[in-house]
Amino acid sequence: MQEWIIAMLVISMLLIIRDMAKTILKEKKRNRAEIPLVIQEHPQRDKVQRCAEAFRKLADTFYGMPYRKDYFSDGQVEQILSAACEEVCSRCFQKDSCWEVHGQDMLRGGELLVRTIEHGDEDAIRKARAEWMNVCGRSVQFLDCVKGNFRKEKQNLLWDNRMIENRMAVAQQLSEISEIIHRISEDLYDISFAEPQFQEELGKKLARHHILLKQAWVMDKVEGRRQVFLMMRTRGGICVPVSEAAQVLSDICRGSMVPAAGSRCMLNGEMRTIHFVEDVSYRILYGSAKMTKDEERVSGDSFVCHWEEPGKFIMCLSDGMGSGIEASRESEMVVELLEQFLESGFSEETAVKMVNSSLLFKGSQDTFSTVDICVLDLYSGVGSFLKAGAAASFIRRNHCVESITSESLAAGLMQQMEFETSSRKLYHGDYVIMMTDGVLDALPAEREEETMKEIILDIRDESPRDISRGILERVLGYTDYRAKDDMTVLVAGMWKK
Repeated sequence: MQEWIIAMLVISMLLIIRDMAKTILKEKKRNRAEIPLVIQEHPQRDKVQRCAEAFRKLADTFYGMPYRKDYFSDGQVEQILSAACEEVCSRCFQKDSCWEVHGQDMLRGGELLVRTIEHGDEDAIRKARAEWMNVCGRSVQFLDCVKGNFRKEKQNLLWDNRMIENRMAVAQQLSEISEIIHRISEDLYDISFAEPQFQEELGKKLARHHILLKQAWVMDKVEGRRQVFLMMRTRGGICVPVSEAAQVLSDICRGSMVPAAGSRCMLNGEMRTIHFVEDVSYRILYGSAKMTKDEERVSGDSFVCHWEEPGKFIMCLSDGMGSGIEASRESEMVVELLEQFLESGFSEETAVKMVNSSLLFKGSQDTFSTVDICVLDLYSGVGSFLKAGAAASFIRRNHCVESITSESLAAGLMQQMEFETSSRKLYHGDYVIMMTDGVLDALPAEREEETMKEIILDIRDESPRDISRGILERVLGYTDYRAKDDMTVLVAGMWKK
């Protein structure tokens, strides 16, 4: 019953956090569209930061609770022995001699016996049992009773650890929420008015394009990535492309500035605020190829690719357990949750842990999915990879191919989830190739990765879509063009702008 209650609490918390993340993201976008209301010392900033602090303190209360234990405490060992004594020794005529005259020796021997069973070394257990039989007239009954009590206490320890892990997962998620809210408050309210000289020069140059500038705000981001908000309109009832204002702004900033994703394309006589960001250094093209397992109508593989501000391209690939509609539902849920959490500002690690918690508490032991994430920084060209039970990924560069592997388990299998992360610097013309295990499993055993590298090098196409199709066609050639499992190949190419 306790486990059921904590499970419901964790699921409720996950749903609340997910809804909050979506609400925060919408509010963030809305506020950026209404930047005229922002001033240097926004009155709501302290309120938002107090909210973040409240989440952090709530997380600290969970962190302050007892941590998981891998071994029994001294009190638990004494309880196991006391229960055995009450059941066996209370009816033994040698009780007074054993526990009153030689009480300390019996206690030490009993503790050694329990600790030996706990460590699971069979040789040590046999030795401890033999020593106990030399001093106890009812050793067989006593040992059976100790083992029974040991199993009960072990089960209680497992349940306690499970609840502790649940509390730690909630604490981690609350900490992440606190950090996200704090970061959003910085993004929304740490915006300064542009310097008068900058605004005057920009206003004069925009006027030559029939654009009237009312106010400009500037927000400098990490690594020198500047963001500018301009409140402006056209004069004379004409329409002017926003790209013209971006070109003027780029000349003054001495760097390429472009309208943020979702911005208006045209300016008219209505006063509007447009968000401009520093242009990225790389552009991305991606393509995919899929094959459903024979005799199945629906693939159990799911993926999503999308651009995320500021300057990130994210690829998520998931392979649900088995094949068919159930596997498709699981993998689709995984990629949808990952997309929502990543869009809302969660780190890849926290997003995966939250998805893992969601799968665990669905109540089925057969619910798990692989997680394969690649995040490409379009400013620096660095690719970050996270894998949980996923097949190897590959990077093709000129005439060589590098593999990125993982031996971690899929999401939904273990409470304390482990995953592997790595990063690689990518350059102009590099390709990132991700795939599900159905693709690699179709290749010769124990040479899957080497064979895949040969296949990738053999393909001369440059379009990511053609590369993904070429890989899948060549792999099917090893199985007489019959898919023994769902197959998905995802390819993204990176080029310097």
